Amino acid sequence: MNSILKSKEMSIAAIVILLCVILTIMSPAFLSPGNILDILKGNAVLGILAVGMTLIIITGGIDVSVAAVTSAVWVIIGKLLVLMPDSPVAILLLFIIAPLIGVFFGAINGFLVSRIQIPAIVVTLGTMSMINGIVLYITNGQYLNSSSFPSIFLKFANFNVFGVSILTIIFILIAVFTWFVLKYTVIGREVLAIGGNKESAVRVGINFDKVQIFVFSYMGFLAGIAAIAQLSYTKAVDPNGMLGFELTVIAAVVLGGANIMGGRGSVVGTFLGVLLLAIMENGLILARIDTFWQQVVIGVVILLAVSFDHIQYKRAKNKMARIEVEA
Repeated sequence: MNSILKSKEMSIAAIVILLCVILTIMSPAFLSPGNILDILKGNAVLGILAVGMTLIIITGGIDVSVAAVTSAVWVIIGKLLVLMPDSPVAILLLFIIAPLIGVFFGAINGFLVSRIQIPAIVVTLGTMSMINGIVLYITNGQYLNSSSFPSIFLKFANFNVFGVSILTIIFILIAVFTWFVLKYTVIGREVLAIGGNKESAVRVGINFDKVQIFVFSYMGFLAGIAAIAQLSYTKAVDPNGMLGFELTVIAAVVLGGANIMGGRGSVVGTFLGVLLLAIMENGLILARIDTFWQQVVIGVVILLAVSFDHIQYKRAKNKMARIEVEA
């Protein structure tokens, strides 16, 4: 019980609760059920992508192409949706095609990182640039609205279960599933082992290449799901709509307690990190803070949170080193 109370996740949860109290005092409308549900729905795409990014960061990698991949899938399924029949088959096809396209892009990243051994930041910067360029060339930056979409898709996008949006439900289900994979499956334990100590994990027989291909492919899979969520939320396709969004995804994971250098992170922490980022943004909007200053405030909070976390991590590491020397 004591270890749970001292965990990183509890610290983040405490900050989220404190922030909620402050924002409720500033604006009583903040804590209304409608606003809370809107926060969760509006950040479902961020949450889905952040969950996938968590696995990559745990292994010591990073994927800055995630927004580009999501945009590419978003554009493809948007154009396909116009050609699909107005029946539930269209929704089923979306949930088959979008993840498969995402896995294809993710597997390319994973292959280049693991087999050719190019650093993940270099690989994903390259694929991000290529994918963005191809998307803008094909679409010519043209916006696609919902007037051509089947009505069944619009019903799906607006579907609620006891007042909770289907997008929020998808986000929560993905978070729970990914938590289960990390905690109770062989590949999940291998991801954590690689993150804890790559050399030791390889010595005991864990296939590093397989793990890398898995985490990047899974990130692509979730990018496909996120593209469906983004299309459902906006009910339109904007080829430029997710430019720079990868930084927000990484920020949410880091705010959730993941070490950007690898070795540490959790799905619960990432979920709380997404909430923290979403609540800050929503609170600043309710407080009528100018958009430009919102970015400044969020940036400062991220820097402070990461700096504090890194200082704590270094202190804990130095303490362990002293104990080993004394022993």
